[in-house]
Amino acid sequence: MEKRLFLLGLLRKSEMYGYQITELIKAHFDFSIAITTPTAYRLLRKMAEDGWITYRDEKVGNRPERRVYSITGKGEVTFQKLLRRSLASYQPADHVSTVSMAFLTLLLPEESLPLLEQRKQSIEKYLEKLKQIGSQQMEYYLVVENHQVHVETELAWIQKLIEKVRSGSLHVPVNQNLRENKHG
Repeated sequence: MEKRLFLLGLLRKSEMYGYQITELIKAHFDFSIAITTPTAYRLLRKMAEDGWITYRDEKVGNRPERRVYSITGKGEVTFQKLLRRSLASYQPADHVSTVSMAFLTLLLPEESLPLLEQRKQSIEKYLEKLKQIGSQQMEYYLVVENHQVHVETELAWIQKLIEKVRSGSLHVPVNQNLRENKHG
């Protein structure tokens, strides 16, 4: 739903050609929506089949022909429905990178602390990148702001976790055999 909503929303603003859409996503939205180039083209093709968008092939100068997409009346109705459904629902973010936290206590503090510090630095760099994107994308600032708040929360949490590990207050599992068998 979100991917279709996003593509229809972009096309509501202005007609766009496929490459323009995918480059916009890569440059400014890859942090908030995962649409690969093949997926974007597949969705555009499907939305055209469904009558939500239309396209025309256009040739400019010596450049190769490109397909220019625009939203239809049916697409506008669909966009409005998807927008309302998306705003009313909540889908938790997929936090794949937190899986390692389930096993953090299997490492000794002297091994886990440098790794957590490295993670913290990565989060800080990512947050800076987000702030730069936010200053460039005033039009979509709510998307950037929402993601930025999540990343700031993640940074605060990782800082607290580092302090817990450093102070020795992090819970250690009862089964120490797991820690002892870490390489074998």
